[in-house]
Amino acid sequence: MQSVFIPIISDYGFKATFGNESNSLFLRTALQAILKSDVPILEVHLDKNAFEALTIDSRGGIFDLSCTDEQGNHFIVEMQLGAAPYFVQRMKFYALHKFNTLVERGKFDYSTLPKLYCIAFLEKNLLSTPAYHTVANLRDEQGNAIDNQMTFIVVELAKFDMPVADVQTDLEKLVYTMKTLHEVTEPTQYPKFWTEEWLERAIEELDTRKMTPEERFQFARITAINAEAVYAEKWQKEAEQKRVAEAEARKEVEVKTSAIKKLLERGKATPEEIAEDCGVSLRFVQDVQQRLTADRS
Repeated sequence: MQSVFIPIISDYGFKATFGNESNSLFLRTALQAILKSDVPILEVHLDKNAFEALTIDSRGGIFDLSCTDEQGNHFIVEMQLGAAPYFVQRMKFYALHKFNTLVERGKFDYSTLPKLYCIAFLEKNLLSTPAYHTVANLRDEQGNAIDNQMTFIVVELAKFDMPVADVQTDLEKLVYTMKTLHEVTEPTQYPKFWTEEWLERAIEELDTRKMTPEERFQFARITAINAEAVYAEKWQKEAEQKRVAEAEARKEVEVKTSAIKKLLERGKATPEEIAEDCGVSLRFVQDVQQRLTADRS
């Protein structure tokens, strides 16, 4: 039986839960869990997506969300599907862009800069560390904190393998739900904590049985756009690989042609011997020989 839930990690699912403008309970609770904070986040204000189209990747499966809480703390939340070996560099790009925006909007008083959290959910593994939840600040070589104004948090879903019976914290509940919700087909598979209000509301947004015709259309539209983007990216990558392969093949031919010319000019080996030594066909050597003769005439 097919699952009735849209994956949270999909573009539509991420926007319907983390980016839900009408009800921010899930986003607020999720942010508090990711920060491992005991202080509840009472409000969040979703910002207009300031990073749209800054990079080509904004069209290929990433939904960037930025928001501010009632304390003035800023958050950037991203979801990355598939492998992304340079995702840390991308996080720095987004965070530093946001940092510069904060400075420009203020009076250039660095002492009053708000805290900035750059949060990334990754479907695949990225870091060499074993933990699925990693928090990074600016530190010295002994590990002492130098600054905590900017914090990077990486959640690697592939590293989370906790059985449902051991799930206790909100962070664990969040990651477990993100990994497994779209695999569930029967109510008997629902863990008890899915009845908690923050998760229950988010799950309802992803229940295809409760979608309006307009929501179904939007889901189909986003899915189609993403599929097209993935296909285009795949085609572009394959075209680039083909171009590189052809360039390497041409280079190899040039190198072998140059070596064969030198051997022919020396006249110490037969075409058959040259072909064997250079790993080419006799016809290849003969063609080079004909061109040499033509150039001399």
